[in-house]
Amino acid sequence: MGTVRRIQHSSIGDYLVTIEEKNSATYLRVYTNWRHQAEEKSRVGVRLLGHLLRGASVWGGVQMEIIEIPLSEHPVSLACCAVTGDLLVGCENTLVLFALRRHTQQNLQNQQNLQGSWSNSEQSCSQTPGRTQDLSVLDFERSVILHLSKLTPKQVALCGGYVAVQAELEVLVLKLEATAEATGVEEPSDSFKSEDYPEEQSDFLLVPKHQELLGDRAGACDVPVSVEQTGLEDRRRYTLSYLLFRRFTPEFFQGCSVEETQLHSLQLHPVFTSKQSASADEPACMFCFFSLPNAGYLYSLRGGVEALSTYQYPEKVLQAVLTDHLLHVITRNALQSFTVRCAAAAARVEDPYIDTTMKACPPCSLEVCALRMQLFIGLRTLCVYGRHVVLLSTADTEAPEEAERHTQRRGLDLKEHNMLTGIFLAVGIDPATTPALENLLSRPFLSRRWTISSPKETSPVGHGWNLYVVDTVPPITLYQEMVEYRQRYAETNPQGLSLRHLLSEAHLLLRSSLLESSEHRQASEGARKMAVQKQMEELEEAFRQNCAQLGDSFSRGGQKDYHLALPYYRMSGLSVTEVMSRNRPLPGSPHSYGPGFLFYLKNYLLEETDQSLSQEDADEVTRIFSQSEPSMLVSVCASPCMMNVDPAATLQILQRLEKTAGEAVPLTITMATMMLRLGNMAQYTELMERHSEMLLVYGFIEEPRLLLHAGGGKRPQVCPTALAGQLADSQPGLLVAAMVALHENNKVQLEPADHVFKELGCESSLQVDFWEAMLMASSQDAVIQELLFRLASVYIDRLTAGESPTQHKSLKSADDLISCCSHYGALYPWLTILNPAHASSYQHQEALHKLQSLLCGPSLSIGNVAPLLESLSEETLWGFSLHLLCATRRGQYGRSIERLLDRCPQAIIAYANHQLQDKHMALWWQKLLPELCSRTRAAADNGVLLGALKETLVVVAMETSPAEFLELLPDDGSASYFLPHLLTCAQRHLPA
Repeated sequence: MGTVRRIQHSSIGDYLVTIEEKNSATYLRVYTNWRHQAEEKSRVGVRLLGHLLRGASVWGGVQMEIIEIPLSEHPVSLACCAVTGDLLVGCENTLVLFALRRHTQQNLQNQQNLQGSWSNSEQSCSQTPGRTQDLSVLDFERSVILHLSKLTPKQVALCGGYVAVQAELEVLVLKLEATAEATGVEEPSDSFKSEDYPEEQSDFLLVPKHQELLGDRAGACDVPVSVEQTGLEDRRRYTLSYLLFRRFTPEFFQGCSVEETQLHSLQLHPVFTSKQSASADEPACMFCFFSLPNAGYLYSLRGGVEALSTYQYPEKVLQAVLTDHLLHVITRNALQSFTVRCAAAAARVEDPYIDTTMKACPPCSLEVCALRMQLFIGLRTLCVYGRHVVLLSTADTEAPEEAERHTQRRGLDLKEHNMLTGIFLAVGIDPATTPALENLLSRPFLSRRWTISSPKETSPVGHGWNLYVVDTVPPITLYQEMVEYRQRYAETNPQGLSLRHLLSEAHLLLRSSLLESSEHRQASEGARKMAVQKQMEELEEAFRQNCAQLGDSFSRGGQKDYHLALPYYRMSGLSVTEVMSRNRPLPGSPHSYGPGFLFYLKNYLLEETDQSLSQEDADEVTRIFSQSEPSMLVSVCASPCMMNVDPAATLQILQRLEKTAGEAVPLTITMATMMLRLGNMAQYTELMERHSEMLLVYGFIEEPRLLLHAGGGKRPQVCPTALAGQLADSQPGLLVAAMVALHENNKVQLEPADHVFKELGCESSLQVDFWEAMLMASSQDAVIQELLFRLASVYIDRLTAGESPTQHKSLKSADDLISCCSHYGALYPWLTILNPAHASSYQHQEALHKLQSLLCGPSLSIGNVAPLLESLSEETLWGFSLHLLCATRRGQYGRSIERLLDRCPQAIIAYANHQLQDKHMALWWQKLLPELCSRTRAAADNGVLLGALKETLVVVAMETSPAEFLELLPDDGSASYFLPHLLTCAQRHLPA
């Protein structure tokens, strides 16, 4: 169609887009189904943007189709989105975004039915046997236009909503976001229209200063951008945010010309993590790369804009292409490859907790290095497809007239240099004495205007063009070469930083390969999926080996970054025995165990796991810490991994430690544990009696694993140690006090502590003692309510279980709890009448008094415990007392008075004296007096009721007036019986 000036291919939609020139006119064209034309098929369809043709091209792509895209401005550059397939066109002062659209067969039929029915031939073509009904045709919609008033695009990039623009010395990166809100077309502001620079109207050269603005600061750049909505079908609203602005200034005094400072190779590079697929709406990471002839710059755009790497090239670079694994650059005579840091950034995006004790990754700030160099002649351009690097080269020829023009230019430069030198000498300045000034005068850029020379046009005749396709080394092969080089390098300098750098480079190479392989595994099927799976396994094995090598490097290194040995060893999958064998000092070596290895070993021993070391390994661990860090021996011996350690040898080491470091409570307990394992109970008892019970509790707080081991691995629950079992038998009070102290110091939670007592077989004895002690010590309301409910349940179970002569005697009696714990209230006086003395066993009496005390206390919620009391019968007097307590706590005084008079009238006055006070005082004459009068009338010989009536009349006479008292007297009562009380009431009110 014309001379192609720019060409781009989009994998999404598989289309080609070109900028072509023909007859002094510029065209923007999109080629779809171009692979059909590559098979030398003759049918070609041509149409304008948005005008879908009827015919064979719609149904199944049986011909190539050319879409002509009209533009109001001259197109300069192109970019295709690798995520969505959208097209971005850079013009002289605008960026035009075209959204990729897929029209299905049904949509096209609906559109064309509006224009008329098809011909029979067209319908027969559409109904060809074997054609699927989900065929589609590509088209584009001009969705948004970005107006740049102070920037002339030379190159553009588009990916996942990110837009990058490159001018001669400036780079601007924007984020274009769309919302579902409908909006009209926005015209660009007048202030954003292109204006001539004032320096073009003067005789001075104004060089803008160097700038680097990242993130929110990028909005302060002097490049305004306005958004014009143009989509007809897409009614979304587009908004812009600035991400990055970088402006470079030629350093003339360093001998650099404007031509040598032009930017090139702008690229937006997405990275998908293993948790994503390439079809995801937005990649996990986005990187922006651009380059000067002597330096390249890589930025990360997701999660905060950050400069990752700066590449310093050894010679002038013509073009660069960034990939997941390497950065490929070409000079005139060489192809060079540099490492990249995309995998390090992607690892941290995929797992924000990558830099922990479980995982690690080399930092993004790690210096880059060159890996390979291959020599060529006359390289001009390159591109990368998968593992292939495609190079185009040609012989460097120069026409005679061009050489003559260069000679004339050199003569003019010399004349200009002599003239300026004379001017400086005339004013008394000798340029020869100032190197910087001499360097300035020697440059050929001193002219009236700042102009950028355009690149030479290639001769149409051509001079030996060559096309090279270079296969890059597979990552696993490159990794193996690194391993071989590492082995040779380690023989001369095993602790060198360059060796660690090499291992880090290999680590990042494998990480990026694993990300790529996981993506391919999701997209592959059948035999290819099996091949990818095998490759994945090979990469994972290499990754584990590399982690082990990095662990070795950090374990034997100095104090800096020694902690990284732990996560790398964990990622390697090595057992602690294998790690120990890799870190043993060589015979005759002056070096001992490195700080990184000790850090790894300490964390392994502090980790709760169900894997135990063999006796040989456990004894070696004890010897290691006795030599390197004796203060850690108590923690080491308390580790569940050290269950198989030799107690006799360990005891000797601990005794030597006690002689040198002095006596300490945790150390004494550890020695007692070893004596217990040896079966020497006399020495065990002597050691445990060295310190008071309170000091022993402090020792358990300092090292809880002497008492219990937390769950880990296949053992999810906390379990007691042998020492805890011994304490349960010999010193239960110490065990309970220690468990309470551990809970209050956040060393163990309530449920795991309960499991410990169940493991010891003490769930009905020491566990209840633990709950009672916890109720005395805890200040957490949620824990208190839980304990109150549990204890009430236990007391009720004990009351209903009957007599049990083997029942455990509690550590705290009811009187102890009432005097020491505020949640246990003093027993109401009327309860002593209802509680028959010595009517049951001591355990039964204790359970009853504790439950009654809880019901008399201020903390137990009656609503929670009432359902539990329903199982208790009221036939017994103690059962009746509990139900009466609940009714009283609920405020049911009238009903309680009736029940008490029915069941135990002896306690009614004691009940009334305690309960019917203050605001309930009126119940004396409103409820109790009438009840007693009626019941006495029915049983006149009942001395208990008569005595209660007399006591009641005394209280009523004291609290009421004579008139009120007379109203309360029954009509059929005996006046002689009530008259003394009436006289008492009257005499009390006579002074008034």
